[in-house]
Amino acid sequence: MRLRFGLTLALSALSLAGCSSLGIKNGSLDYKNTTDVEQLKYPEGATVRPATPLYPAPVVDPLAIQHAPKFENKRGNRYDVPRPASTPANSVEQSNNNASASAGRPQLLTDGNGNPLLKVDGDSAIIWQYALATLSSLNYNVVGESKNVTEVTFKLDNTTYVLKLNSVGSSNTIALFNANNTFADKEKAAEVLTQIYQNWPA
Repeated sequence: MRLRFGLTLALSALSLAGCSSLGIKNGSLDYKNTTDVEQLKYPEGATVRPATPLYPAPVVDPLAIQHAPKFENKRGNRYDVPRPASTPANSVEQSNNNASASAGRPQLLTDGNGNPLLKVDGDSAIIWQYALATLSSLNYNVVGESKNVTEVTFKLDNTTYVLKLNSVGSSNTIALFNANNTFADKEKAAEVLTQIYQNWPA
């Protein structure tokens, strides 16, 4: 009984370890020892349809074969792809910096009618996230946010305002509107947009 249990345990351990850890040859490198095969010859006088190869074999430069990477294990008897290199912490930080770089710094401007605007170049989704984060940091009383368009409704001094983001390509403008979709008072809009500009998180 103990012998049977020990044999079962040993077989289980081998199956869990896998053949790859033992380095047993499995024929995965046999392609390196292939030889050229002569073209199929038909008997003289035979009438056959012309045969064109479905997948023509490419002609490979011997120099390319000589310098090709060797995907094999340490013993050289099995095909083995090297594990991917771990990503350094610096590259992760760099990707985070690239994400923040996709939204520029806002600029305070006015349109042709003198209405204050914030102009921000970059990814509109990131810019809108920054705008919402700025409103949150300013403790404005947000009463509604549209899921389909980039606008948020908030109350300030018992008055309802709507902050909207308008995008044209990579150029984005943020403006303050009244609840009836008209531009807000210029002084109040300049005050709100200046606060957003000064507290912009990026």
